[in-house]
Amino acid sequence: MLRSALASTVRPAFARPQRFYATAISSAGDKPTKYGGSYTVTLIPGDGVGAEITDSVKEIFEYVNAPIEWEQYDVSGMSSAGEALFKQAMESLKRNKVGLKGILFTPISQSGHISWNVAMRQQLDIYASVVLCKSLPGVPTRHNNVDFAIIRENTEGEYSGLEHQSYPGVVESLKVSTRAKTERIVRFAFDFALKNGRKKVTCVHKANIMKLGDGLFLNTFRRVAEEYKSSGIEYNDMIVDNTAMQLVARPQQFDVMVMPNLYGAIVSNIGAALVGGPGIVPGCNVGREYALFEPGCRHVASDIMGTNTANPTAMILSATMMLRHLGLNEIANNIASATFGVINEGKVQTVDMGGSATTSELTAAIIKKL
Repeated sequence: MLRSALASTVRPAFARPQRFYATAISSAGDKPTKYGGSYTVTLIPGDGVGAEITDSVKEIFEYVNAPIEWEQYDVSGMSSAGEALFKQAMESLKRNKVGLKGILFTPISQSGHISWNVAMRQQLDIYASVVLCKSLPGVPTRHNNVDFAIIRENTEGEYSGLEHQSYPGVVESLKVSTRAKTERIVRFAFDFALKNGRKKVTCVHKANIMKLGDGLFLNTFRRVAEEYKSSGIEYNDMIVDNTAMQLVARPQQFDVMVMPNLYGAIVSNIGAALVGGPGIVPGCNVGREYALFEPGCRHVASDIMGTNTANPTAMILSATMMLRHLGLNEIANNIASATFGVINEGKVQTVDMGGSATTSELTAAIIKKL
């Protein structure tokens, strides 16, 4: 069973209770097998700054002697030429049942080249994306006390990849919505709220226009929500364009948000911007059998690749979520506590947090705090 994602014992000085760091995410799958005292984890650094921020994780894990053995696959999404290596990485994930990855780039111009990110989620049926957006002391932002989780359906909707050109200049793109997968993700969202003491679940949709597709999502949400009434969890729904406005105007009104795939991609980027950028937002993708941990805001940041300026915090926090999934709570607590401690002090921060530290310097500061 997936363990609490981030340490319940970590209590930096926040104005609101620290639910963010005690996130429980459940799955019906068994915990990965432990060999010789260590867990084998598939590592896919990804494109852009992926290698730099996963190196930070490896350094920290080595310092604390975390019982993790890496199976690393340097898959790139830049072209379809790496399909053989991608298949090897998929076989590794199926063996190990848990992985840590950066973001794989998907070219816009290469027709027929599918996204490796989407392919992983669909082939492993890791249907639930969880992105955690919370204000951090030491990271100045326009809004304070932001604290919400984005639950995103991972395997259908606009990301089904069913497109064709029926006539030159006429493209048809199919958005697939099913009751079974909608109900699955909605139940996941309510269960997530129950396990983490959250009070409200908001369904994000566009059912006023897509009356059948998003109408199915909304109606399923309302039906499932009735079953959770006795638990005291509030629920409401909001049209996606209004959601975008409400997020930048009053984000404190949101607690748990559940939505189809495309809306989740947009909302997670807004959420990251609210709390300080993609460098501090952790996330994971989970299903019944497999769990894949990666930064919640999916940017490869190729513009700063190789400059040693990327913020590794999101990857480090995603890695601590992975440790808690494996039952290694104490190690996860220590790494998370050290990471937040360094950020809260404000002395060693990367450029995106208002400082001038390098990736290496922030990593070293966390290790020193440990």
